[in-house]
Amino acid sequence: MRFLILVLCLTVVPAMSSAQDRKAVERQFQTWLQQTIWPAARKKGVSRAVYEASLSGVSLNWKLPGLVPPGAKSVPRQQSQAEFGAPSRYFRRQSIDGATRGGRQMAKVHAKSLAAAERKTGVPGRIILGIWGRESGYGKVPIRHNTFEVLATKGFMSTRKPYFTGELIAALQIVQAGHIRGQNMKSSWAGALGQPQFMPSSFLKYAADGSGDGRADIWGSEADTIASIANYLKRHGWQKGRDWGFEVTVPATVSCALEGPDQGRKFRDWAKMGVRRTSGKPFPDSELRRDGFLLMPAGRHGPAFVVTPNFYVLKDYNTSDLYALFVGHVGDRIQYGMGDFSASWGKIDKMLRSDIAAMQRGLEARGHDVGGADGLPGYKTRRSIGRWQEANGQAATCFPRAKMKAQLAR
Repeated sequence: MRFLILVLCLTVVPAMSSAQDRKAVERQFQTWLQQTIWPAARKKGVSRAVYEASLSGVSLNWKLPGLVPPGAKSVPRQQSQAEFGAPSRYFRRQSIDGATRGGRQMAKVHAKSLAAAERKTGVPGRIILGIWGRESGYGKVPIRHNTFEVLATKGFMSTRKPYFTGELIAALQIVQAGHIRGQNMKSSWAGALGQPQFMPSSFLKYAADGSGDGRADIWGSEADTIASIANYLKRHGWQKGRDWGFEVTVPATVSCALEGPDQGRKFRDWAKMGVRRTSGKPFPDSELRRDGFLLMPAGRHGPAFVVTPNFYVLKDYNTSDLYALFVGHVGDRIQYGMGDFSASWGKIDKMLRSDIAAMQRGLEARGHDVGGADGLPGYKTRRSIGRWQEANGQAATCFPRAKMKAQLAR
């Protein structure tokens, strides 16, 4: 599946760039396919005919990012500073409205398939639609890359060669199983397949036949796409009958540093602390004795939520709080006609990811677990900021601000 890949703007510059050098690498590539990939594929039950049909004519795609040719010296070169993207950017009006409008249309057209998937897995149709819309615009986003060219190139000379080599073998297994012809298999530039954007290994685990023809065609079959997304979520622990979460107001007496999936409390306890749904409705009776988790993706500078374990199942599809929030929110808009979040996204300081990474290192030096100095303020970084602010007599906002860099670097 497609993951939203946020990377520091560091480009690997291959030392080999002449046509002669590239021809030599191409020869090594073809040898690697024959001597490494074919024996590995054969052990997985792939026939020679499928191997040849899928990889015939495949050559290296030198335009893909993160390539390191054999023998080349990888020179990290900073092309430009990567600006941190404010959470509000993820919820642009065009994206939200387009996904909602398309989802409502698909809900009518594919009502039977959505209902069948929900009966079988317990995953609501609106959630399936939210993911489908985000991943491929309900199948309207062109997916043009040759899967085997992408995976073979990355398996041979990327910074994650073992991973992509495994995905290449998995792609061959998909063809061997008869789901699609090798030459027809299309992917993203990262090797994610079809409308749900499954990586090949995920396809083998979770792709499902929703149309009843014995194949899982996530490229051309909407029924199979719907069934596959639902099966993925079920297999990752979706709890039938539970929502993904609720927008709430968090009083000043409740610390934003209580955020995170490891700091859950019963919904009734959040209510006792003064946390209220913005809709004015109480938390459902069915949730009161169950755990909920505080989510504040922009700290005190944006909407707040109490989410259920199902929210973290959505994060298994794509490891981003904002992705899971987008999917749940769009699903609610599709089915319930809900509007925007009650709270607005506040103004965020213009910062570089390197600035946030510097703050994270400063917090780590003070004993905080920020989840890694990657320049992305996940929940561990947000609550660490809150704890640091509280320890220093400041009002906790749980989100990086530009002035913190100088304070934390000391």
